[in-house]
Amino acid sequence: MAFLPGSLAFDEYGRPFIIIRNQDTEKRLTGTDAIKSHILAAKSVSQILKSSLGPKGLDKLMVTSDGDVTVTNDGATILKMMDVDHEIAKLMVQLSQSQDNEIGDGTTGVVVLAGALLEQAEVLLDKGIHPIRIADGFELAAQFCTKHLDSISDSFPVDPNNLEPLIQTAMTTLGSKIVNKCHRQMAEIAVNAVMSVADFESKDVNFELIKVEGKVGGRLEDSILVKGVVVDKDFSHPQMPKLLRDVKLAILTCPFEPPKPKTKHKLDVTSVEDYRALRKYEQDKFSEMVQLVKDAGANLAICQWGFDDEANHLLLQRELPAVRWVGGPEIELIAIATGGRIVPRFEELTPEKLGYAGLVREVSFGTTKDKMLVIEECKNSKAVTIFLRGGNRMIVEEAKRSIHDALCVVRNLVKDNRIVYGGGACELSCSIATNHEADKISSLEQYAFRAFADALESVPLALAENSGLSPIHTLTEVKARQIASKNPRLGIDCMNNGTNDMKELNIIETLHSKKQQFLLATQLVKMILKIDDIRSPGGGGEE
Repeated sequence: MAFLPGSLAFDEYGRPFIIIRNQDTEKRLTGTDAIKSHILAAKSVSQILKSSLGPKGLDKLMVTSDGDVTVTNDGATILKMMDVDHEIAKLMVQLSQSQDNEIGDGTTGVVVLAGALLEQAEVLLDKGIHPIRIADGFELAAQFCTKHLDSISDSFPVDPNNLEPLIQTAMTTLGSKIVNKCHRQMAEIAVNAVMSVADFESKDVNFELIKVEGKVGGRLEDSILVKGVVVDKDFSHPQMPKLLRDVKLAILTCPFEPPKPKTKHKLDVTSVEDYRALRKYEQDKFSEMVQLVKDAGANLAICQWGFDDEANHLLLQRELPAVRWVGGPEIELIAIATGGRIVPRFEELTPEKLGYAGLVREVSFGTTKDKMLVIEECKNSKAVTIFLRGGNRMIVEEAKRSIHDALCVVRNLVKDNRIVYGGGACELSCSIATNHEADKISSLEQYAFRAFADALESVPLALAENSGLSPIHTLTEVKARQIASKNPRLGIDCMNNGTNDMKELNIIETLHSKKQQFLLATQLVKMILKIDDIRSPGGGGEE
């Protein structure tokens, strides 16, 4: 039997034991010490994000190794860009990422909740409760909370003819973002984009059909929703027309170039006649390619590859506007929107494979004269583009992240139209219900239930603190009112609107998102509580 880590030795009684290599330099934490080390790392990450929670949450500024600056309060983005060494902190990053991938919203809240649960677990460990009993208790409490959420949820009207409720929900999501200065406009853009591509029969939204494009310059208020495709390209020749109507598009993935020999042989031009013959061959090939496109009936060529000046000049002469170097994703989106087929060879081009668009125009911006193509009035009007403007790159990038969150929330409502109320209202309601349930439990898990209830209060506490209110005083007051009135809609009035009723303020969260937060946070905490041994070379175990 071979022992890779070290070698086998025997003591004076003949009992075998393993000598592990580098034992003198290796740091090892076991048992409660290891779990407390994990909890400390996870709490540190949670504390960083806690100040970004809520409509008045603060932003974080991250600088990459090559000097790029990002300003955001999106939990998933902050964690993704953080340079994290500790393994448990990396798990917190993955927790936020999985919430973002599955739901798209609530990425900060899920990390704050996980941090609070671990904080409570530390107190229970100090009381001498076994980590497995704590983990199992947390899981039972999370399942109880998801059932309680079902009981306090409301059905939400998703009606394509009445978008106002959806816009109000999207505004809740955008409340904590940089774009909240044009709050309603951004919410309307997000809702209209989702409604354009939503399939209400299968209750699904294909995000592939929504493209988010940004351009530095202008104001956030200049952002628009284009019922079509926006491509960050211009016509290949400056003298080509800037506006085309009733356009038939040839979507090509073959270059306007003479075919090159696909062998390793080289072509030697030894005389003027040979050169002229080669040049004539190239011109004939160019003419033939352009003629094939014209014969198919196309009056615009969209090409994935480039073409040289001679081909460009010939296209202008033959009055065939063209766009070159259009990327693969854009090519696919143009094909979907216009109903055209992507053609890999000129010989295969036929009238049936052409796409149709009512209007193609070139738009230029500001004094820099940056140009973009807008393809509108397409055959398949489902493909849309959200075109965002902003004073600098950071604002445009943050606007993209904000719009993504809003799109995800509206998409979730199309899939499952049940909602709960935000502002910490549903967390408080679950906390009160979990505390009551703990009184009915006779086993050791009642301690975990009460700890879970206390952890849930961390969200409204953080909201109150970030809004400049007195956290404990505000929380106690709202909690007392919830218990007295049995109204699960009472939360923290972050914006000082004069009422704690979240239904009146239209502070709404999707039920699916909130359930996912509870379950994901509990799963991660359970995983962390079960790791009781860290061994890392060079003393990294206690970082």
